Amino acid sequence: MAYVDGFILPVPEGNLGAYRKDAKIAAKVWLEHGALQYCEAVADDVPVGKSTDFHKAVKRKDGETVIFSFATYKNRKHRDEVMKKVMADPRMKMDPTAMAFDGRRMFWGGFKTFIDVTAKE
Repeated sequence: MAYVDGFILPVPEGNLGAYRKDAKIAAKVWLEHGALQYCEAVADDVPVGKSTDFHKAVKRKDGETVIFSFATYKNRKHRDEVMKKVMADPRMKMDPTAMAFDGRRMFWGGFKTFIDVTAKE
């Protein structure tokens, strides 16, 4: 079954254009190095929860939105191979003070799929 890396981060709404530019580069890098899919999505219908939610998870501030991103791979071994190349790619070397978001409030993780269903056309 496939393997998925998920990323959640806050982005100031005024920086969405800059973030989109960086995300397009990241997508290109991930796919060039073998990822099967790369997706970036901006919060649209993300309710505030009583105990926890996406907003609390990234300590979202007024004027920020939440980004949910993911990349897919054949399996964990494939992900580890791709990620090693991605992290070594000079296009991924970014100055933390110049990024379009606060990387300290970003979180991520790798997930083994246990159900993977695709609609047939």
